[in-house]
Amino acid sequence: MNFDIARKRMVESQIVGRGITDRRVIEAMLKVPRHLFVEEAMAAQAYSDSPLPIGEKQTISQPFMVALMTELLHLKGTEKVLEIGTGSGYQAAVLAETAGRVYTVERIRPLALRARKVLDTLGYLTINLKIDDGSGGWEGEAPFDAIMVTAGAPDVPQSLVEQLAPGGRLVIPVGSQYEQVLVRVTRNTDGTITREESVGCRFVKLVGKCGWLSEE
Repeated sequence: MNFDIARKRMVESQIVGRGITDRRVIEAMLKVPRHLFVEEAMAAQAYSDSPLPIGEKQTISQPFMVALMTELLHLKGTEKVLEIGTGSGYQAAVLAETAGRVYTVERIRPLALRARKVLDTLGYLTINLKIDDGSGGWEGEAPFDAIMVTAGAPDVPQSLVEQLAPGGRLVIPVGSQYEQVLVRVTRNTDGTITREESVGCRFVKLVGKCGWLSEE
């Protein structure tokens, strides 16, 4: 299988074809080898229009959702970004291509170690990865210009809002355990908070002290 051709077709049909216009996001989706972030047996499906299992009851998000969430952060290339839920590491790689420095937290150790290995192999030295409950953010490295949560939460954790820099954006799926809406929260420079809703979505649960208390 020619993965370069598959990746280009994915971007043309699933990303640009569905309205993603941010040039930095499009270029990142064209560059990052998504097939290396899934199990070898599923590599041929890596550029399909769907999420895929990555083990430990977790998934790698649908390509369009990765692109949309990244676009909603309005990144210019210099930002300090926090990602909650490293998973396969694919979204972190896309963020590294569109921002300045990425901090990512994964609570499941086997996933974190696997993601770190792939990211290191690809040379993503600007990505800092920590194994921990990320639902409350990464307080020691705050503030962040942008925060992305790749798991569904019952509400927007206040601790994450507080870790945004003035003008910072937070993108997070919010709703029930079974379906959510993508929400963008902006911490305005005057201290006020703006909340906007985007599309409906379905993510695995954000498990932790500031999310759902268990996977059940």
